[in-house]
Amino acid sequence: MIVVPAIDVRGGKVVRLKQGRLQDEQVYGKDPVEAARRFQDEGAQRLHVVDLDAAIEGRPQPDVIEAIMGAVTIPVEVGGGLRTLENAMRYIQRGAQRVIFGTAVVSDPGVVQEALLAFPDAVAVALDARNGRVTVGGWKEVTTVQAVTLAERVKAWGVKRIQYTDVVRDGTLLGPNIEATAELARVSGLQITAAGGISSLEDITRLRRASPLVDEVVVGKALYEKRFTLQDAMVAGR
Repeated sequence: MIVVPAIDVRGGKVVRLKQGRLQDEQVYGKDPVEAARRFQDEGAQRLHVVDLDAAIEGRPQPDVIEAIMGAVTIPVEVGGGLRTLENAMRYIQRGAQRVIFGTAVVSDPGVVQEALLAFPDAVAVALDARNGRVTVGGWKEVTTVQAVTLAERVKAWGVKRIQYTDVVRDGTLLGPNIEATAELARVSGLQITAAGGISSLEDITRLRRASPLVDEVVVGKALYEKRFTLQDAMVAGR
């Protein structure tokens, strides 16, 4: 299982939120490019970059995101506020190995379907759920759509990978929702990137054992809080 460091960017800074709440923002650095280079130097195989300004306030930071991609040679995936085909294509053209759609999957599915036609292997879908129901708009709105239902829907479109986040656990260091992650893998049959609440090496080991389809895990706050090193996390993921 690949361990993917997260770089969440708000106002040009590296931050982490708790359950997506802006009032619980913690700043971990003023230079996302430096963070990206550091993770690459520590052995990261890919980076997970999220534009929080785009996701929450509809104000993309393309210059910052593109600077991160230009500073490293490892694959970079980009998410957060990708709601038009043009923005997704821009990141692909500038070097993103994968773009992750969230809100658009519910609000404007045609955009995601067009992206799948244009670059099918570079599209993933973020299923951010609260108590099993999908959230959108930077996690501010809880829909009536069940995560497993949406997973089956996007599979029919041709999506190959889902990033699943239990919003209740994200940024809390309380551990991931192992059961829901495994169930999503079982029901959908899609490759799963797990995220939200990773706090220990044991969490990574448990996710790896949950299903062979759970082959990536995004880790954020635990790395910034030095709960463990990236190298140790990579060993736990093997």
